[in-house]
Amino acid sequence: MSPVVYNDTLEAVNHILSVLDVLRQFKSLDTVLDRILLEARRLTCADAGTIFMVEGGRLVFAHVHNDTLFSDEDVIKHGYLKASLPIDDTSISGYAANHGVVVSVDDAYAIAPSFPYQFNTRFDERTGYRTRSILALPIKSSTGSVIALMQIINSQSPDGQHVPFSAEDQTLLNLLAGHAASFIENAIVTRELVLRMNKMAELRDPSETGMHVQRVGAFAAEIYHRYAKLRGVADDEMKRRKDLLQIAAMLHDVGKVGVSDLILKKPGKLTFEEFETMKLHTLFGARLFAHPVSELDAMAYEVALYHHAKFDGSGYPGLVQNVMEDSLVGLVPLAGHDIPLSARIVSLADVYDALASRRVYKPAFPEDMTLAIIRDGTGKHFDPDVVSAFFDIHDIILAIRDKFGNIASNQLLNT
Repeated sequence: MSPVVYNDTLEAVNHILSVLDVLRQFKSLDTVLDRILLEARRLTCADAGTIFMVEGGRLVFAHVHNDTLFSDEDVIKHGYLKASLPIDDTSISGYAANHGVVVSVDDAYAIAPSFPYQFNTRFDERTGYRTRSILALPIKSSTGSVIALMQIINSQSPDGQHVPFSAEDQTLLNLLAGHAASFIENAIVTRELVLRMNKMAELRDPSETGMHVQRVGAFAAEIYHRYAKLRGVADDEMKRRKDLLQIAAMLHDVGKVGVSDLILKKPGKLTFEEFETMKLHTLFGARLFAHPVSELDAMAYEVALYHHAKFDGSGYPGLVQNVMEDSLVGLVPLAGHDIPLSARIVSLADVYDALASRRVYKPAFPEDMTLAIIRDGTGKHFDPDVVSAFFDIHDIILAIRDKFGNIASNQLLNT
């Protein structure tokens, strides 16, 4: 992170306003939270930080930054930590969330024993890091409830010396958090709407679980991140498209709501005619986004329509001119880089999740078998460059699996 040094408070406030303009374009909760944490650290020249979401009465880790310890890949992987803290008075963050107040600590190792909260030294002992100053700040919704908690660590002076967080730091972060809360709320609403759309599909097809679509969305976003990094895509453009893809990928199979229960819930293998009908879910899904009013709509259209296309041209539905048609007969095969990148990535993310999951007709495949199938499909089913990006971030893929529950499932998937 490059810290920003401001000449005066007005300049810092203007920067916050520019940050809010950037946040306005993001749809994914992960992207919004990551950017808020980054900008909070920039405002205060902080070396590290964590942002938590309030879920089920606990503080759930959402993003963790540490410039001293973490590479870019480490930051991403730690963003999928499956860990939480109680909202009570025993920890600094728990106290701040429990009482809805800002807590500033000049030296984590010098908190008076009379204070209700104390600093947990385990992370420092395990990593060799030295936590000094801490600022924990609750982020409140429009109704005044705490929806997130931001904790930033080790403020630094321009010459790199560790210093306490100042009163001005608290004022600037309160301003950022107060306005950023609305973007967090909007992102939560977007996520819930997407999950509810998939819930409709889940009522028809029991394979379309909330965990499945969240895994596929996260897999796709991180595969794209690596793919774009390798190609030198500008950071702002990469984050913008990654943000869109995470949401669009979650909507990949929403068109299954248009397919008969007799097919979706059939316990055995589909007949040729049934499978031809199943293929129409790509058209049904695309129809929901056929008149795009945003970039998200346009990407969701691509993903819904073409996530079953194969790199060698043997997939479906082929090149579609009119999604309102109810036939896939006679379509020109779609192959290679003519398939939209978003769909090529989601294709791999979706198949990986299906292979690694338990279904009524098969157990969850061991990881080595799943990876072997993907390797064998390189250049045939999958774009080789997308596969390469996938293997580059396999440890992140495993972290995503861990965060979004047991990937194994008793549910049926007809693809």
